[in-house]
Amino acid sequence: MLIARFISEGLIKLGQPIDSRQAHEIIGTLPESFRITDRLIPIDKLLAPIIPTDILCIGLNYHAHARETNSTVPDNPMLFIKASNALTDPFAPVVLPSNSQQIDYEAELAIVISKDAKNVSRDRALDHVLGYTCANDISARDWQKQPKLNGGQFSRGKSFDSFAPIGPHIVTRDMVPNPNALRIRCLINGEILQDANTADMIFDVPAIISSLSQTMTVRAGSVILTGTPSGVGTARNPPRWLRPGDVVRVEIESVGVLENPVVDQLKA
Repeated sequence: MLIARFISEGLIKLGQPIDSRQAHEIIGTLPESFRITDRLIPIDKLLAPIIPTDILCIGLNYHAHARETNSTVPDNPMLFIKASNALTDPFAPVVLPSNSQQIDYEAELAIVISKDAKNVSRDRALDHVLGYTCANDISARDWQKQPKLNGGQFSRGKSFDSFAPIGPHIVTRDMVPNPNALRIRCLINGEILQDANTADMIFDVPAIISSLSQTMTVRAGSVILTGTPSGVGTARNPPRWLRPGDVVRVEIESVGVLENPVVDQLKA
């Protein structure tokens, strides 16, 4: 099933969309205590499908992306965290900050966690998945990589306002039998810049959940961004940074399409 979060007649609602204009209302709260009703309600504006408990992100998780950045393949999933202020709705603008000219796109499959995961085995990891959605790990590469700016860690360059678009809905786990066999693409203004398959992940979805759960409780409602494939702007010659007027589109097979315009901070 699909789960969307949206404004309906002035109220924030959950629903199972039947098309772009209406949905069967869902009563309760994500990720566990909810049920679908027969009541049809209008979808007036789509929102991010969940307010994440945490936004956990895996870096350097595609073989081809490691090659294009001349990076060593990690022994374990590389974790960084995006702040909650970065969360952005489908179709809402990605805002280019005035203090960076190196804003990059990263199409990613996102996992939505259904129940707390602690010391979970790989075999049982998917039992903790509610479903999947599309994400764009927008990144200020200078703030990500320069210790004088970021203090020596990724999160500052990843946590500007609007740098975590997710959506447009959650596709429940039963609809995606193998999350590591999905075509994933990023297009800017219709030009395909990333085109890969989640089979190229270094650490697959069960491995990511199991690994994270060994050192932390991966809490219900968390969203895990699973890394980006090759084709990012920073690896191109010349680099392809996001510009005002761009429209960034993330497409993931069986999951959905996430689209966001890009605007300058002064015009936001």
